[in-house]
Amino acid sequence: MLVALLIVEALATRSVQAVLLDLLLFTLFVAVVPALHRLLSPRGRLGLLLYVAIGAGLVLGFGGLIASIDALAFTYVIDPAALGAIAVLFLAGGWGLSRDLSLEERAEESALQARANALEARANALEARANAQEAERRALLALRAQLDPHFLFNTLNAIAEWCREDPLIAEKATLELASMLRAMLEGARAPSWPLATELDLLRRLTVLYGIRDADRYRFRIELPEPLPSLEVPPMLLLPLLENAITHGPAAGHAGEVVITVQAESDGAHIALNNPGAYTGRREGGQGIGMVEKRLELAYGGRASLSIEAKESQTLTTVLLPSAIAPELS
Repeated sequence: MLVALLIVEALATRSVQAVLLDLLLFTLFVAVVPALHRLLSPRGRLGLLLYVAIGAGLVLGFGGLIASIDALAFTYVIDPAALGAIAVLFLAGGWGLSRDLSLEERAEESALQARANALEARANALEARANAQEAERRALLALRAQLDPHFLFNTLNAIAEWCREDPLIAEKATLELASMLRAMLEGARAPSWPLATELDLLRRLTVLYGIRDADRYRFRIELPEPLPSLEVPPMLLLPLLENAITHGPAAGHAGEVVITVQAESDGAHIALNNPGAYTGRREGGQGIGMVEKRLELAYGGRASLSIEAKESQTLTTVLLPSAIAPELS
């Protein structure tokens, strides 16, 4: 529009001053007209007429003032005969600039909204991750507190007796108990650790029971070569072994507690077999439920736990996938 106006002005007046006046008026147009259009156009026909009248008045008034100062005999844009054309230019130009500015504002608002949505989504993801980690931390703390106090007290009492009767056995039991508790404290601070570490913790527990009563508590651990290099939630299997002991040898059922690990193409198969047939979950018991919650939290439904009676035995099976959830690794 500016180029067309300058060409018409130059052809009609052949005056540099007139062309400069047009540039000055165009600057006024850009500064005033878009805001004027957005202010008056929502008011309907009356607002539109008022917008055209004010625009034409600005051109004629400001242009006439400048023309009188510069003593210009004629300029196209301030000639009364050009009023209709100027009104159309203001109408079209104001609408175009107002529309473009509105589109730009909406684009900026959309970009800001998209950015806000992205930040909100990121915040939600971080909150979900923090909640998952907090749930895992609470589960670990609950599991650490769940260590059978009777087992701990009985072991300490046995160690106290062995200190008088067999100091070497007492020393061995004390070292095993300290090593086991140290491992548990380390596990409570870690989101995951190797399956080998988890199995070593189970082995320490079997050693302690064996020290207390080797005839009553007998264990066998069967591992493949090589052992699957999996990361697992710390102390995941500990409640299952405690259940196998509590409802097996500790309940008067004679026989071995057998821990078997088999490598799978996509993870590991872990089985615990203890004497004494499974009769269902004990009311008030939390060990199995804790393991199920931790499996769901760590693997999102990709792991499984089953407990069933096999004649006079109880078979506990855990299927673990090859990878723990990324947010817990």
